[in-house]
Amino acid sequence: MQVRNTPDRFGVVTIGIHWLVTVAVFGLFGLGYWMVDLSYYDDWYRRGPDIHRSIGILLLMVMLLRLVWRFVNPVPRPLPDHSRFEVLASRGAHLTLYLLAFVAMVSGYLISTADGSSIKVFDWFEVPSVTGQIKRMEDTAGLVHYWSTWALVVLAGVHGLAAIKHHFIDHDDTLRRMLGTDRRRR
Repeated sequence: MQVRNTPDRFGVVTIGIHWLVTVAVFGLFGLGYWMVDLSYYDDWYRRGPDIHRSIGILLLMVMLLRLVWRFVNPVPRPLPDHSRFEVLASRGAHLTLYLLAFVAMVSGYLISTADGSSIKVFDWFEVPSVTGQIKRMEDTAGLVHYWSTWALVVLAGVHGLAAIKHHFIDHDDTLRRMLGTDRRRR
């Protein structure tokens, strides 16, 4: 398998980043959903948010790398049997997924740094606050984070269902290209 994308196939870097981001987004959503109900005396009360923040910062770094990679390594052209609507819907969905992911990560960062403190990333390094202390910023950022993560997960789910539809109903190579498997014999 090639490292870079070709006009017809995704390369191993694009595929790897896609699935890493997928697992991280759904994992962070699940962890966030679970940890909001933890009590102060629960062992995970501090550990859960620390893991959530650390993975969130690492995901932000991966997403920045993904953006750079996308600009220097364009995506394959659409499959010839995709309608104009499918192509435009795909581009719009991808753009919205990127936008929601960055809004979710930046708002999460702002929640955690609203009091001027930095974020420790697995005790490897710290990301400082760039805002200092801003009153009620964590409330506003919290609302943005809540709704952007829900929108991200719902749209990612629709995106996944669309790939499954292409695979099982349309019988095209849409999903195969992102799995890096051989093309369907025609």
